[in-house]
Amino acid sequence: MENRALGAIFQILFWLILSKFCCGTPTDLQCLNLLKQSLKDPNNNLAWNFDNKTEGSICKLNGVECWHPDENRVLNLRLSNMGLEGKFPSGFQNCTSLTGLDLSNNNFTGPIPTDIAVQLKFVTTLDLSYNHFSGDIPSNLSDCSYLNVINLQDNRLTGPIPWQLSRLNRLTTLNVADNLLSGQVPSFVNNLSSANLGNNPGLCGNPYSACAATNKKENTGVIIGAAVGGVLFAFIVAAVILFFCCRRVSIKKKEKDVEENQWAKSIKGTKAKVSMFEKSVSKMKFSDLMKATKDFSKENIIGTGRTGTMYKATLPDGSYLIIKRLQDTQHSEKEFMSEMTTLGNFKHQNLVPLMGFCIAKSERLLVYKYMPNGTLHDQLHVRDSEKKPMEWPLRLKISIGAARGLAWLHHNCNPRILHRNISSKCILLDEDFEPKISDFGLARLMNPIDTHLSTFVNGEFGDLGYVAPEYARTLTATPKGDVYSFGTVLLELVTGERPTQVSNAPENFKGNLVEWITYLSNNSLLQDAIDKFLIGKGYDSELLQVLKVACACVLSAPKERPSMFEVYQLLRAIGERYHFTADNDILMQPESTDAGYLDELIVAQ
Repeated sequence: MENRALGAIFQILFWLILSKFCCGTPTDLQCLNLLKQSLKDPNNNLAWNFDNKTEGSICKLNGVECWHPDENRVLNLRLSNMGLEGKFPSGFQNCTSLTGLDLSNNNFTGPIPTDIAVQLKFVTTLDLSYNHFSGDIPSNLSDCSYLNVINLQDNRLTGPIPWQLSRLNRLTTLNVADNLLSGQVPSFVNNLSSANLGNNPGLCGNPYSACAATNKKENTGVIIGAAVGGVLFAFIVAAVILFFCCRRVSIKKKEKDVEENQWAKSIKGTKAKVSMFEKSVSKMKFSDLMKATKDFSKENIIGTGRTGTMYKATLPDGSYLIIKRLQDTQHSEKEFMSEMTTLGNFKHQNLVPLMGFCIAKSERLLVYKYMPNGTLHDQLHVRDSEKKPMEWPLRLKISIGAARGLAWLHHNCNPRILHRNISSKCILLDEDFEPKISDFGLARLMNPIDTHLSTFVNGEFGDLGYVAPEYARTLTATPKGDVYSFGTVLLELVTGERPTQVSNAPENFKGNLVEWITYLSNNSLLQDAIDKFLIGKGYDSELLQVLKVACACVLSAPKERPSMFEVYQLLRAIGERYHFTADNDILMQPESTDAGYLDELIVAQ
């Protein structure tokens, strides 16, 4: 009887534990409920009512932005300037799709939690400015690997700026001004496009004065006495230490080199299949690829994205290629070869030519023509003292060429191809600044376990500013999704702004580029969005026309957006006086195209 009773008890406990994990999945509604309970709201700004549990109900709550208005999945929490009080709120780990958190201009106190990376796993923007947070900046904030923006301005934070934040490869903005920080400024901070360190008297090092060294005068007697008493011993110890240090550095360097390109070392010397479509590289072997990239060393990496890592390959004659190592793919060798053969046959003046591919064990490598002027993103946004902003005719030329290439993929390619990851980073520029679209056709090769969420939070391709709003609901790629992404690229060209950061917007504006343009358009202020460098040079009419085409591309309703054929024709008409295209350079118009849309939009301009 006792055994039966014990067995029954264990069975009940088993099912209780199982039900906890299987049936008790936390929801975004629970996230908001816990958050509200964990803070004080003296002004009742969070008058959140959770009685309505239908899908989309929480999207109407103050400060809550959802992926889709009919789905209870929180995208951003914008709780700025609400007079909220208390410790850092809890419950965020239940908002599993949260990518943006703004708690600025409140009265929060206490430390930033050390487990913040667990609570905010996919956050890309974190704004805790103008509060009363104290204590150190958590070093494991570096585990929030998708962070693009960190704003901790005007708090009471102490200690150093953690060097571990250098691991945040996507970080572009760090603001720690007006705190009580101390210690040396890590070198990575000076590489950020926007780093604010002001009013931290305890900081030293660039851009502050050099960190204070030990006062040598005060210690002269001690130093001399120690030197006289133990000079021989010091020499012996120094020699021993130097020997072991040099040996350790050498070992560590070897270990690091092995770790960085261990995958390349593992396939070196193996039998690999190399197929080339171009005669100029038809005799290239796998060993040639290894040599040209120095065994795919880190120093030859020129770009990393969701589809893989790109390496610069230097050939014996001094020319260059791009070798792309694809992310894991579930395709068989036969399927992969079939896909590559198909892509290799696609030739167009505005597509990066696929020159060949290689299969070595589980590795898949693609060989592309090298583009000397890099990406459109770098040309637009990476500035230095000697580099002037791009002039408008060149920007217009790039927009027309890129539209032509994407329209060809949509309407004239057989089979037709959706890009799925259009951004200014996948538009490469050749020696004449002719745009070439890269990574076309690669979305089909991605690992199925690479979830749709990575499309939004990845800082390279599929950045949050480019993804069409309907994708979060449908998880289905469509031609109109590509049109939306290309519309964002057009906005970048006209405004000079990044898709997720708007430098010319008011300080209290927290939205992305599309949201800013929408706001200006609704208030008849669209001309305020144009890059000031371009104004007054005789292009104002063209700038406004392209801006209107871009606005049509980023409309929230997919059916209202033009097709890529229509976008290309509109841009081609705007740039007609520059003769960027030949008279016979017209794509085959698809049967579904509504010619009236073109006339209507041109007349509206």
